Amino acid sequence: MRLRPALLAPRLCLAALLHLGPALAATEINQAREADLDGIKGIGPALSSRILAERAKRPFRDWGDLIARVKGIKPATATRLSGDGLTVNGASYTPPEQHANPLGSTSAAAERSRSASD
Repeated sequence: MRLRPALLAPRLCLAALLHLGPALAATEINQAREADLDGIKGIGPALSSRILAERAKRPFRDWGDLIARVKGIKPATATRLSGDGLTVNGASYTPPEQHANPLGSTSAAAERSRSASD
């Protein structure tokens, strides 16, 4: 059986979507079952139990709420879990901005020290 090129592309696209579909699907933490959470890389039985116990008290408002309430989830973990498809109220995790000084600027302590010596 020989496939015509016009039929090959749609079949390849369908095969790719079927293969990648589960990886692209988001898992909403406020609706996920234990099995859903365990299916996310980095969440094992202990962490999923802590997540479900906290969620039973009240749903998570946002990522900050999740990080504050669930032991074992810190910003680095949240970044990784979000990258693997976990969402909180439909939102992916966005790390807080780092407050680094731009090149060439000085810290407030250095400014005070300099003005005190003048």
